[in-house]
Amino acid sequence: MKKKKKINKNSKKRKSITNLTYQNRFITLGIFFGFLFLLIVCRLYVVMIQKKEVYSKDLSILTTDKVLGSSAPRGRILDRNGKIIVDNKALKTIYYQKEKNITPLEEVHLALEVAPHLDLAYSKLQDRNLREFYLAKYPEKAEKLIKDEEWDLLEMRKLTNQEIEKMKLDRISEDELARLSEEDKKAAYLYYLMNQGYSYDEKLIKTEDVREEEYAYIAEHNKELRGFNTKLDWERIYPYGDVFKSILGTVSTSSQGIPYEEKEEYLKQGYALNDRVGLSYLEKQYEKYLTGKKEVYEVQSRHELSLVEEGSRGNDIVLTIDIELQKNLEQILSEEVVSAKSEVDTEYYNRSYALIQDPNNGEILAMAGKQVIPTNGGYEVHDVTTGILTSPMTVGSVVKGASMLTGYQSGAIQIGEYMVDECIKIAGTKEKCSWKTLGRINDLDALALSSNVYQFKTAIKVAGSAYQYNAPFVFQNDAFGIYHKMFYSFGLGVKTGIDLPVESLGTVGKSEQPGLLLDYVMGQYDTYTPIQLSQYISTLANGGTRYAPHLLKEVHQSSETEQLGDILLKYEPKVLNKVEADPIYFQRVKEGLHAVMHYSYGLGRNYIDEKYDASGKTGTSQSFKDTDSDGNIDKATVSTAFIGFAPSNQPKVTFTVTSPDSSHEDGPSGGYGSSVTKRITKRISDLYFSLYP
Repeated sequence: MKKKKKINKNSKKRKSITNLTYQNRFITLGIFFGFLFLLIVCRLYVVMIQKKEVYSKDLSILTTDKVLGSSAPRGRILDRNGKIIVDNKALKTIYYQKEKNITPLEEVHLALEVAPHLDLAYSKLQDRNLREFYLAKYPEKAEKLIKDEEWDLLEMRKLTNQEIEKMKLDRISEDELARLSEEDKKAAYLYYLMNQGYSYDEKLIKTEDVREEEYAYIAEHNKELRGFNTKLDWERIYPYGDVFKSILGTVSTSSQGIPYEEKEEYLKQGYALNDRVGLSYLEKQYEKYLTGKKEVYEVQSRHELSLVEEGSRGNDIVLTIDIELQKNLEQILSEEVVSAKSEVDTEYYNRSYALIQDPNNGEILAMAGKQVIPTNGGYEVHDVTTGILTSPMTVGSVVKGASMLTGYQSGAIQIGEYMVDECIKIAGTKEKCSWKTLGRINDLDALALSSNVYQFKTAIKVAGSAYQYNAPFVFQNDAFGIYHKMFYSFGLGVKTGIDLPVESLGTVGKSEQPGLLLDYVMGQYDTYTPIQLSQYISTLANGGTRYAPHLLKEVHQSSETEQLGDILLKYEPKVLNKVEADPIYFQRVKEGLHAVMHYSYGLGRNYIDEKYDASGKTGTSQSFKDTDSDGNIDKATVSTAFIGFAPSNQPKVTFTVTSPDSSHEDGPSGGYGSSVTKRITKRISDLYFSLYP
């Protein structure tokens, strides 16, 4: 009798639940994929039907090559009165722009065809240029320079294309290169010019001294000379010759392009490697305004270019400079530096600087430096105007206005206070004196007679000490810090903020020994540039507002006529700080500077004609020079300076003149032989007031 199989009811139940779970999952997945398919269909409908034109336009933009033309002419530079001091001149130019899909071998044939018709600097051909030309001219030979196993390594990505190309270049034998003809070598240099920079940029082949025959040949045959063409480029011209030219700056040539050391920065801004840019001073400082807007071309499917955006000249900038004042200032300096060489004790003197500025807004009206260099039986004068920014010197007593103000403001001295000018002695040091013993004098006389001792005794008081002959000088406070704060607020020992890319700080002494404070307050410790002195006297003249000196006045939109376009930017005077001093003390210092120029015994008498009611301060300092260029200082010299402003009550102009090493102390005149600084000051002040009465 068969035994009945026992049925497990629980097993049937679990199987039923599992099937139901799978069924639910398939339904869920079906719904999900159905929803996803519906989304795709809707998206395709939007892209292909609703927004077809929009996406077609975007696709066109993404797949259209844009090519920029060469650098457009730069903006002009004008003086404050609208006189053009930098302009552009049309320049015949031959250029090459690679066509799409042109092969290196086709470019070789082009170079061979065109090279005989152009006079280029073929001597600049480098060995690498010749090897690259060889590879392009003989592609089959070039391939054989690489071994089969090396091609295999390239396929296996164990060698790169760059490494393969380098192998080819290195393996071209000298014998193979020697077989290239002179025509090949000329074509090789032209081929190099055709391929420098980015692929589809314009390559400027020749921009200087383009002969009519060269220009005509390219212009007449540009259809068959694929990519070669002619156009008018530009170059900078200077209607006033070399006047102010060093500060106007320079522009790169077509062959130079952008500076290599600044390449990354320029490329980020959209420049091409062969773009012409400002390299120095104003051309560099205001590159963003002066640079022109390049033409934009679109590369068509038939490999032709279509102009889509016109280029334009850069914006014009107007300077604060009066070019007539500048021209005459340079002439005066040129004459006086030569004249000074006929004076005694001037064998180490060779240059002077002068600067004329508006103290009420920081505008520089004129600035110049001239250097005299001996030649056969005479002298040559060279421009060193940039030294106004970069050539510091020990300036002497011209700083005493700031020193006196520090004494007043700190409470060390009072207005009208008398002191005895006598040689003083600090323990362990030599005696320190004024240029002569002046006796009992007050603060105004101290400035008029340029007393060193008055400043020494004031500095000792500022330091919280009392002077006693041959006693130690001990600081009771941060005396250097007190003086530094005042000097820095005038621009002495700090950068002026002038709108030029180069400016030196001068020398700031690091040691703060008590004895050096006495040197500091008489201008015999730190060194200052002429532009720092000009900012200092301008700040003093206007009552304590330190403006950044500047050369830019306005920026005007480029126009298609000779007239200036609309104003894009008007320079607003930049206030750097206000000097923290009581106005009554400012006024007292200005009275002292007026005494310098007008007291019968004032040391500044006759520097500026009395009718202009000027105030000012002379400076004479000990300086040192390496006379035989062996790296060692071997001669003590005397440098002179002058700073001043006029009219005294309502100043509208400041004058700064410096003459480093204008004499020396061991000569027959005792070191004060040259009056070059005085003569320059007199002549340039007369010049200014003849133009601005």
